[in-house]
Amino acid sequence: MASMILVIDVGNTHTMIGVYEGEKLLNYWRISTDPHKTEDEYGVLIKNLISHSNLSPSDINSLVISCVVPPVSWVLKKMSLDYFKISPLVVSPGIKTEIRIKTDNPKEVGADRIVNAIAAYKLYGGPVIIVDFGTATTFCAVNAEGVYLGGAIAPGINISADALAEKAAKLPEIEIIKPKNSIGSNTISAMQSGIFFGYLGLTNELIRRIKRELGKEALVVATGGQAELIAKETKLIDKINPFLTLEGLRLVYEMNK
Repeated sequence: MASMILVIDVGNTHTMIGVYEGEKLLNYWRISTDPHKTEDEYGVLIKNLISHSNLSPSDINSLVISCVVPPVSWVLKKMSLDYFKISPLVVSPGIKTEIRIKTDNPKEVGADRIVNAIAAYKLYGGPVIIVDFGTATTFCAVNAEGVYLGGAIAPGINISADALAEKAAKLPEIEIIKPKNSIGSNTISAMQSGIFFGYLGLTNELIRRIKRELGKEALVVATGGQAELIAKETKLIDKINPFLTLEGLRLVYEMNK
């Protein structure tokens, strides 16, 4: 087995972990993001996941981290040193990305958004719009020249459903699915209609507006946990790539090695 790259993308709710050999994704895992976990807990868990896939942790020679939860970033850096004897590459201001960030304050753009933009532009060219259906749903715009222009941030579909159940005393928690009808005949189906079709409308409208502002016909790529649910119901999303962020982390490694 050749040397391998371990990539870790820490989101607010879930953490995606992948192992690459060259350009090939050998395996990946999704775990809950827990800011209370120690470096030892993360280290044992990640090593066990790798070993359970008949891969050898000792073959990991590079480690790349994207993190939007600051306390976890520090813990994973220490985990990398203690358990893999590797100083990790952390996506942060100052690393090479091969895209320019043209926003009011480039340093405030989330690491996950930068990594997604890198991967989408490298894989599909520009202009490209990336929609990441995570805890928050982010819309990112990259022009034909590879310049990251910014985008939009909306509450994720799960946050919207949870807020309804939490703030309205008589509304229950629901499973987020596409309902048969937009006119719900009971509380649950009415909530499912409002959440699903309302979110679909939000997605379509933001894509349309961003496309107009980009000024050219942009490709639209969806990623994230709810990408399949929403993307298959709209004609405005061209590609679904569940591994876009992991691929971006691999590309960041290639750009900085």
